[in-house]
Amino acid sequence: MNSPAAELVRLLTVRGETLAVAESLTGGLVAAEITAAPGASKAFRGSVTAYATDLKHELLGVDATLLAQRGAVDPQVAAQMAAGVRKALGADWGLATTGVAGPEPQDGQPVGTVFLAVDGPFAGDFTATGGGKVAALRLNGERAEIRMESVRSVLALLLQHLASEQTGNERAQDTEQNGGF
Repeated sequence: MNSPAAELVRLLTVRGETLAVAESLTGGLVAAEITAAPGASKAFRGSVTAYATDLKHELLGVDATLLAQRGAVDPQVAAQMAAGVRKALGADWGLATTGVAGPEPQDGQPVGTVFLAVDGPFAGDFTATGGGKVAALRLNGERAEIRMESVRSVLALLLQHLASEQTGNERAQDTEQNGGF
């Protein structure tokens, strides 16, 4: 069986779509996982590791007031990071990770608080105007475990969407072939 990153690269390549990643707590691990997959260059545009809060605004266009009021560990920040990297790197899809891997709390958030986001050409339960889909995680474990689970989870978030979108398209095609019934 393919790794989640290899499956993601395969699906995006088949669809003729591209991906960009904005990372904070994962520090480049998502990009490393994707680029380890054979054929990644066909689908992966690149990544921005915006570890410092000011870079989230300067490089990814995250609202400065939002960052000042809520800090970098926030669902809206994750959504804006995903949308920002998608736009900045000219990709069909944007993924983002932000959170607290530890050992200390950050921005009033406990260790293990993680927000992941997907932004892209949405259909179904995704909205093009709402900044995409955000998942909130509360993870346990050491710093390295929290970071690796964040990588796995953000790849799974996009894979789930692509799989559900494909299933929806197959249902629509089946309905058309059966006279709309």
